[in-house]
Amino acid sequence: MSAIMLCTCSGDQSKFEDLPRSPESLATRDFSANCSSSKMASRETTPDDSQVNEVESDLKETLSLNYEEARALLGRLEHQRGNFDAALQVLQGIDIRSLRPRMTTAIAESVKPRMPPRSSRRKSSQVNGMLMHMSMHSVSLLLEAILLKAKSLDTLGRAADAAEECRTIIDIIESAWPYGVPDGTSEESIIAYRRALAKPWNLGSQRSAKLQKELAVSLLYCGVEVKFPQEFSQERNLVTPGNNLEEAILLLLMLTRKLFLREIQWDPDLVNHLVYALSLSGHYEVLASHLEMLLPGTYTRSERWYILALCYSAAGMDDSALNIIRNGFSVLERKGKPHVPSLLLGAKLCCKNPKHASEGIKFANKAMKSFRSRDLHFISTTKHFLGVCYGPFSRSSTSYLDKSRLQDNALRLLQDAATTAKYNPEIMYSLAWENAMQRKLNAAVESATECLEMVMGGSVSAWKLLILVLSAQQNLQEAEAVADFAMDEAEKNDQLDILRLKAQIQASRGQFKSAVETFRVLLAAIQVKKEVWKLTTCNEVKCLQKLEMDAWLDLASIYSKLEAWHDSNICLDKAISIDFYYPKCWHVRGLLLEAQFLHKEALMAFSFALSIDPDYVPGMVCMAGILRNIGGDSLSIARTYLRNALRLEPTNHRAWLSLGLVLKAEGSLQEAADCFQAAYELRELSPIQDFSEQLPIMLH
Repeated sequence: MSAIMLCTCSGDQSKFEDLPRSPESLATRDFSANCSSSKMASRETTPDDSQVNEVESDLKETLSLNYEEARALLGRLEHQRGNFDAALQVLQGIDIRSLRPRMTTAIAESVKPRMPPRSSRRKSSQVNGMLMHMSMHSVSLLLEAILLKAKSLDTLGRAADAAEECRTIIDIIESAWPYGVPDGTSEESIIAYRRALAKPWNLGSQRSAKLQKELAVSLLYCGVEVKFPQEFSQERNLVTPGNNLEEAILLLLMLTRKLFLREIQWDPDLVNHLVYALSLSGHYEVLASHLEMLLPGTYTRSERWYILALCYSAAGMDDSALNIIRNGFSVLERKGKPHVPSLLLGAKLCCKNPKHASEGIKFANKAMKSFRSRDLHFISTTKHFLGVCYGPFSRSSTSYLDKSRLQDNALRLLQDAATTAKYNPEIMYSLAWENAMQRKLNAAVESATECLEMVMGGSVSAWKLLILVLSAQQNLQEAEAVADFAMDEAEKNDQLDILRLKAQIQASRGQFKSAVETFRVLLAAIQVKKEVWKLTTCNEVKCLQKLEMDAWLDLASIYSKLEAWHDSNICLDKAISIDFYYPKCWHVRGLLLEAQFLHKEALMAFSFALSIDPDYVPGMVCMAGILRNIGGDSLSIARTYLRNALRLEPTNHRAWLSLGLVLKAEGSLQEAADCFQAAYELRELSPIQDFSEQLPIMLH
């Protein structure tokens, strides 16, 4: 088969008596070329030595190149059949090192203006006696051969060797185009694809689909925005795509629909490109719906569940994503085949919600058993998630010894993860957060500062955590200075959260007029941001709505301290109009009513807040405070509320103070004194905003 292809490619239909075993052998090439040239020379009626030598050298080059092309074609055939060992054996016979200069030159010259030929016979340049010309068709075949070789190596478990082959492709392209893709190349190819698809060619469905796929790939990865021509829309009275991404998504959606209907052959690259395109656009729910429509067998069950969970998580639907991970975990656990990426994703999702801490520990421990000692990256990642989950899990423990042990485990795991990873800002952020939760503020400042140095000040989450830690140290002046510096460093869209912290710092310092002005600037910026809500994802809209509600509620609290009840109620109504079922809104309303000595109405507001979220700690504390004032049998109910609040949030100094007052009213003076002592110590370490409002993992 190899010999037949080699003969066919070279244009010589004669048979070899001895088939060459190694086409890459120079001796074999010379022997074949000399035989062919001698046969051609014998046919000449007037033999001329110079003509014979010229024909012989050209034929040598043709045979040599066609050997490589034949190898590439044979390797492609074996790879398509799934014979990766055979494909690798064939492709390893291609001497890319010797062909690389010619490939680089051909790519570089492919974008140069073409000059008319000076003579009828095409002359090829030579360097050191080696013919340099190579067609782009040959270059494409050889680059594909390198890629297929890399894929075969990867399939056979030789990932490092596969990476080296991929590096070879990159080096060849970078050598040809050291300053990037030449201007105009991408635009010309995209325009050509559009014209080809617009013409009424009688193309088959498979060929048409191939052109559409190539256009979509060019639009996605060209890096240049190429406007859709207006004449196409005017001729057909159609709505045109707004940019490259929209056009690529439309093309890929059409192609995937044809896949589902089996109008074209299965192509896994189409799904991968669609996943990438929809991820860029932020329409993760759309992506999830299309993944669910895929026919069985496209992905394995574990891969399908994993990708769906990623989609829902990216869309801000963490609970739905975690449910998918749970279902997949229970099925795969019965089969004894855990899917490690799903376990790690499940652990990460559990890190975001302290209620799922124990489940996150289970996922992480299960994943840890799948790693070998040299898998340092995965080990550090798993320890990171374990450390984050151990923190909230320790705070839910009723035993002081267990709580202390689990807290130590959390810090130890995070420190081990940071030591293993050496340079990981996400781990440093989580370490800073856990130290802050345990009120080890000096260590928290060090870790948060180191995290910011790693990301060069590019993380708004780390800035917010550092500001909160400084406020917990009662260093409000420095915290405000850091907030000003963070706003200068942060992107425009990231400044809003920091602006709210600055206003809260000003209110804590008694600078109410400055705080009101800062909140006015913040709310004005949010209103401007609302104008582009239609261009943002659903998750971003939810975050912006929550920030606006919190800003109105903070402003209502400031007016309450100034006893401006009318203004306070206006701000509160603004917040409630955004989300009626936000428990903090009704908690603030209860505080306003309590400040006006309307205790019955305040009790109803606090009750409504707890009916929305039974674990809302500030609502429990305030409800207990009103019940304590009522006295009598209500004291035991108040004590129950406060015990539950401290179980959920042991560092809440208001809960300790209220519990001390309840115990004092019941006559337990020693216990009350201990509660007062804890409340005093925690109040001195209390930030302007609870650390629990910040996620323990850094968001990008």
